[in-house]
Amino acid sequence: MRRGRIALFSICGLVLLSPFHAAAAPAADNPAVQIVRDLALVDAVTWGVNPSAMAAYHTLGREKWLQTQLHPASDVLPAAVRTQIDALPVSQKSAFDLATDFDAQARAASQTADPDQKAIAQKAFQDGMSDMARQAATASLLRALYSPDQLRERMTWFWFNHFNVHQYKANLRILVGDYENKAIRAHALGRFHDLLEATLRHPAMIRYLDNADNAVGHINENYAREIMELHTMGVGSGYTQKDVEELARILTGVGIDLKPDNPKLKPDQQPLLVRDGLFEFNPARHDFGDKVFLGRTIKGRGFAEVEEALDILCKQPATAQHVSRQLATYFVADVPPPALVDRMAQTFMRTDGNIASVLDTLFHSPEFTASLGGHFKDPVRYVLSAIRLAYDTKVIVNSAPVQNWLNRLAEGLYNHQTPDGYSMMSTTWNGSGAMMTRFEIAHQIGSNSAGLFKAATPDAVDQPAFPLIENGLYFSSLHLKLSTPTQTALDKAISPQDWNTLFLSSPEFMQ
Repeated sequence: MRRGRIALFSICGLVLLSPFHAAAAPAADNPAVQIVRDLALVDAVTWGVNPSAMAAYHTLGREKWLQTQLHPASDVLPAAVRTQIDALPVSQKSAFDLATDFDAQARAASQTADPDQKAIAQKAFQDGMSDMARQAATASLLRALYSPDQLRERMTWFWFNHFNVHQYKANLRILVGDYENKAIRAHALGRFHDLLEATLRHPAMIRYLDNADNAVGHINENYAREIMELHTMGVGSGYTQKDVEELARILTGVGIDLKPDNPKLKPDQQPLLVRDGLFEFNPARHDFGDKVFLGRTIKGRGFAEVEEALDILCKQPATAQHVSRQLATYFVADVPPPALVDRMAQTFMRTDGNIASVLDTLFHSPEFTASLGGHFKDPVRYVLSAIRLAYDTKVIVNSAPVQNWLNRLAEGLYNHQTPDGYSMMSTTWNGSGAMMTRFEIAHQIGSNSAGLFKAATPDAVDQPAFPLIENGLYFSSLHLKLSTPTQTALDKAISPQDWNTLFLSSPEFMQ
């Protein structure tokens, strides 16, 4: 058996036996400690450490770099990335235009008389929606891999997962890109109330949780229940079934309208109509009776009731606790220290839900520092960190392999069916079957360009590209965090490809 394959079996065994134990850190009095901590900090805050990220960190210094990540000045992308995103058809139309265009296509297909032609037209409609979702995923992945505002991108993924929608319900495939960019990313480091309201007003959420069907006399509680159970207060936080029912009444009339003209309303209702793109609050569908929600009386008066209910929810200590615990789980540990969660929740309450301030409390905590380098990577973080390290600033031209890898690892973008989003617990992702799939993907990423640099066109030629992981950053810093068994296994590699595969399969890279 080849030495490289023996080494791979050896290193894979290390991961499978203890997949979430951090590598032995340098002794406290070792000058390499700070180097390893800096690496681990950047790795934790971004989608993965690489030479360019470390260069920016060292140029700015720890505190200024952190503040730049917490408070990004603008949405700046490398030119090659911006060009790719702007060229995508999904980036060139509003959600309203996409929805109306596809609605017209669906109606035309359904009205086709010939059965064979009808089947062709319906397939074209479905394929077109799927292509929109793939394009949205491409834009999302390009931003995650190359945006200098890495924390905003990590938080975009976190909040999409928190306010999850599933692409295969109704027409959500054409809406997920706009939902991610306009409702989530735009508020990812802002005020929680604004984020919550942006998701509430987006047609993707309204359609996914059936609030378009929620009207006076025909109450649908789906969205009201998930707002309280998942988005704000959390399970077991003190609200009752009656609160869910009252919130559902408050949300009546919040829906979607593809028609360009306003609905016909009574004169006294016309001033209460709210329209913004596909979003519509239709007072004719609203329950104007007074409600008692979380002990507060809310007078029936239209969409202002919704805003008041959101304000009540965002000011609940339970919401501060629930959101802070989710954030601490994402960045620190499966079971985050209660004292840390309490301090984050206090910041949440003091700052009116300022997300950047809550994260500032987290990142400056001793608990976060102690956790660095020991938080097992979920599939998205694993794949993106591998590509970032392997290619740094060299921009991929085909995201299809990345989307396929994430699907194989059961964490595909926009693919979680239920509103609770993907699990952030290590035990969900470190089973033996999942780890073997990681090793296969590590081999693909580490051995060649894996199709990442071949455009998805019939006559495309694969661009020259080779993963360079044993680079200057490795020799100056990364090697310091490796355990003796990992170093021994890497020494047995018989080629750069084998070495890359071994490194990406190591316990240290899984953290």
